[in-house]
Amino acid sequence: MVTFKEELKKVVLQSHRVFNLIDEIAKPTIALLNGITFGGGCELALACDIRIAEEHVQIGLPEVKLGLFPGGGGTQRLPRLVGEAKAKELMFLGEPLSTKEGKEIGIINKVVPTGEGLNAAQMMAKRISGYSLQALSRIKRSVNDGMELEFKAALDLELNHFLDVFQTEDVREGVQAFLEKRSPKFIHL
Repeated sequence: MVTFKEELKKVVLQSHRVFNLIDEIAKPTIALLNGITFGGGCELALACDIRIAEEHVQIGLPEVKLGLFPGGGGTQRLPRLVGEAKAKELMFLGEPLSTKEGKEIGIINKVVPTGEGLNAAQMMAKRISGYSLQALSRIKRSVNDGMELEFKAALDLELNHFLDVFQTEDVREGVQAFLEKRSPKFIHL
């Protein structure tokens, strides 16, 4: 017979797998926040690379107020984003942040007026998608993987990605377009 604890563990591990897939996808990810973003919703947003919030949004990890604990990666992703002390404060108090406060500490990248979030996210996504996926994916891997390494090892990782990107067709196209004073047409190879 499966116990409640075993069943709960299974559910939490599944959410970890989903959030990790989002975090580790090679392409940049953008979360659009347009309402209350508490608990698991906040943890989902933290798994994304960029967070755009409409000005009425509140964000936070209020689990402590219910005697609960952030279990979807919040205790690990939030400190990496805002620092250990601020993350502990936010989780110990469980108070929601306004978009202004969220932007000030780095949880939110951009605040837009209510109703304009989808357009802002699509514009940013379109702009990013115009760049080389070869470069974008290496930037993302360098940052994500480098955060887990000592600084010198992280610089070595960056160097390896920098050298690898010079083997791509997109670098050749980007440099050629620059020399010809035109916009590059990346093929993501």
